[in-house]
Amino acid sequence: MTLRLAPQPSLILHAPAKVNLYLRVVGRRPDGYHDLETLMVAIDLFDTLTFAPVAESDDPDLLSLSISTELPAAANPEAVSSSTAPLPVAPLAVGDDNLVLRAARLLREETGTTAGARIHLTKRIPWAAGLAGGSSDAATTLLGLNQLWGLGLSLERLRTLSERLGSDIPFFLSGGSAAICRGRGELIEPISLGQSLPLVLLKPPAGLSTPRVFQRCTPADPGFGATELVAHVQDGRFDRAATQLFNGLQPAAEALCPQVVDCRQLCETADVLGHLMSGSGTSYFALCATRSQAQTLAARWRQASGYAVWAVSTRV
Repeated sequence: MTLRLAPQPSLILHAPAKVNLYLRVVGRRPDGYHDLETLMVAIDLFDTLTFAPVAESDDPDLLSLSISTELPAAANPEAVSSSTAPLPVAPLAVGDDNLVLRAARLLREETGTTAGARIHLTKRIPWAAGLAGGSSDAATTLLGLNQLWGLGLSLERLRTLSERLGSDIPFFLSGGSAAICRGRGELIEPISLGQSLPLVLLKPPAGLSTPRVFQRCTPADPGFGATELVAHVQDGRFDRAATQLFNGLQPAAEALCPQVVDCRQLCETADVLGHLMSGSGTSYFALCATRSQAQTLAARWRQASGYAVWAVSTRV
């Protein structure tokens, strides 16, 4: 009689989105990238990844990825210009260029493991949005497969590996929910904000290419850094924190995408503490005084704007 071991159970992990409360473009580097100073904070909008072990005899490729989406379409399509498509809800590509598969293959190459996995990604974070959904998925893949395969790699080792995949990925392996990131984003100073910020997050149908936004941006110094904003949040002074919100990429994004301008103008008409584009866009957020205000405003904008809208909070 052949003894068969019970299969290892599947592992389910959540991959959070992020927003940039502060993003200063310091200047262009010799390698063509830009040096940044940015305050990145995870929010409670997330993708879900399920990892299931695969025996070599079951799957010759050992790695497979399937994707489903739970992205909201525009609440009021008639309010959106006919020249734009609704927020995409079709499955993303599952080819070799997908960051989840790239992360899995990198982990196998670096460790020499012959283990495999079936990975299912439930996508809720919109893409081309400045929310780093793909980067978070890749970081979560490194964490999940490290656990599923029993590799025992440290968080620091995983973070070092992740730098080879993308600039935002190391943030999600920093061990916390907020950090000031410098360089290309790989120089990480984890911080504790100590407070959760209530936000309304908007995603217009249009997307933006990150390289294109950076090519058009002009470095600018607002006269204050991310540490001042952090201090106000830690003190619970959201009104003062709102005065320190800054994104040096926003002028370039507005020049490339009128819908970013629409988001700003919508926020300017509302009784919010402050507002800002996240990352290279096109997502936009408003900082509210309370969670209740954020929920009420989100419900109103969801009906009126024709954009995908969420009431979210930053993670503590």
